[in-house]
Amino acid sequence: PSLANLQAHTTAPSIAQVVACAMESLQELSLRFSEISMFPFFDTAHYLCSVLSLREQPGAMEVASRSPIACWFSAMLYCFGGGILSSMMLAEPPVAFLANSTNIFLASTCWYLIFYYPRNMFYKCCSFLPLRLMLAGMKEVTRTWKILNGVLHANSRFSDAWIIMIAIGWARGAGGGLISNFEQLVRGVWKPETNELLKMSYPVKVTLIGAVLFTLQQTQHLPVSRHSLMLMYSSFLVATKVTMMLAHSTSSPFAPFEAVLGRMVFGLEQTSSDIKSEACVSSNDTGLASKPVVHECSDSTATSDAVEREISTVTRERLTKKAD
Repeated sequence: PSLANLQAHTTAPSIAQVVACAMESLQELSLRFSEISMFPFFDTAHYLCSVLSLREQPGAMEVASRSPIACWFSAMLYCFGGGILSSMMLAEPPVAFLANSTNIFLASTCWYLIFYYPRNMFYKCCSFLPLRLMLAGMKEVTRTWKILNGVLHANSRFSDAWIIMIAIGWARGAGGGLISNFEQLVRGVWKPETNELLKMSYPVKVTLIGAVLFTLQQTQHLPVSRHSLMLMYSSFLVATKVTMMLAHSTSSPFAPFEAVLGRMVFGLEQTSSDIKSEACVSSNDTGLASKPVVHECSDSTATSDAVEREISTVTRERLTKKAD
């Protein structure tokens, strides 16, 4: 018994030490992760993914061949849309992103190589699946930094104004999607039904969730350190994005939760059924005038059939009499 007790006492602290060592290593990893610089590699990945997304839009190559200036301006909106939208919301110059000539030159280089490189060789290299997955993961990491910088910038202007912090963080992280209608106008396309507020895409939704999380952390309502939240949120973004690309899925992972919340909070299914019933009632009301016409037509058809039957019977009787 004494030997068993001795082994138990010696193994229990070792497990606790392993857990403590793992937590310490995780904290150190998250701290080092939060100190990563986005320039130049992560910013380049962001620009490449943004321009690739623009090129894959319908009619983008026609605009590129017809008007390179319009194509370049659309590419800049894709790359710097978050900074432009957040600056407009804070009454700051929306052209402030042009002051950073290094990033403008880098984004313009990515735009030129993807659209105008001979034989589309650069576009084909970037579309290679392993490289595309790596670029997409790096772009999602930049999303975390953009959201955090937006929340911190809004907090410096409006201290503890959590709604403004959420809005600016959301705009900074998903500005390219939120101003997609304006970008489409630059290319001569007008599709108001594609407004992100009417039908949010997954990047816009996950950016909004991230803005809420970082705002709660900034206002000390979320008991977690900033660098730990950055690591966890970035890991979730990268894992989800890579999984969706490998599965060729366009549906949002939040769809089941959205359906449940929609039924509980807004009664979305009940509303849709009510709309269908109202549509049926209105169609029945508008169809009342046509029903008598249908009955009249059917009555006239029945009358004509009866007359034809009487004529045929009379004709048969006359023929039988003549035969007799």
